[in-house]
Amino acid sequence: MTMKRTKKTQVKKAEKKAEKKVAKNTTGILPMYNSKGKEVGKFELDKEIFTGVVNKGVIYQFLMMYNANQRRGTASTKTRANVSGGGKKPFKQKGTGKARAGSTRSPLWRHGGIVFGPHPRDFHYDIPKKVKKLALISSLNAKIAEDKWIGIDSIDMPELKTKHFQAIVDALKLKGKSLFVIEAVDENIKRASRNIENVWIKNYRDFNTKDVMVCDTVIMSKAALEKMPERLKD
Repeated sequence: MTMKRTKKTQVKKAEKKAEKKVAKNTTGILPMYNSKGKEVGKFELDKEIFTGVVNKGVIYQFLMMYNANQRRGTASTKTRANVSGGGKKPFKQKGTGKARAGSTRSPLWRHGGIVFGPHPRDFHYDIPKKVKKLALISSLNAKIAEDKWIGIDSIDMPELKTKHFQAIVDALKLKGKSLFVIEAVDENIKRASRNIENVWIKNYRDFNTKDVMVCDTVIMSKAALEKMPERLKD
């Protein structure tokens, strides 16, 4: 009896901790940092959009669609009709003790045709726009719950060089893969960041659920945060 009670109490404690964690991390308030890594304020997200609900089903649907659409569908194999040769009967029908054979290009033979092999096809399909939008919102809600979505007031660099962008990454103490979402991406910012491993720069209109899910931290500029409701609202 005591063992069962202790197990139940442990489960209840774990559930309470999880509830507290969810309540803490789903407030919809992001910390805002400057380019030197200092926290300069908070940004409150639109509570009508970012409710804290993570719909794993729609995220899965989007990722399946995205991965399917990346497939080129060029894999091809030859059936026995396409393999050259095999017109001559390899040996006489009877008297050899072997199974009868009419062609050396049978799928049972080496260098023969392939049965049920892949052929060129189109894997592309689409899902409704509302499902895509809900998947993106859910993925961002997941980052909020994990404290992996932060804001940056602006990307200030004395010169548009890789070392200065790397200084911003180091100041924010980013680890793993990082996705920077800004209002507008120009060639200078692309050049300053392209040689830094595991750092991606995206326009607030161009990033998708896959970008959010594969990265460890989302860093969004204040201008992009202010314009996100335009993209996510119906």
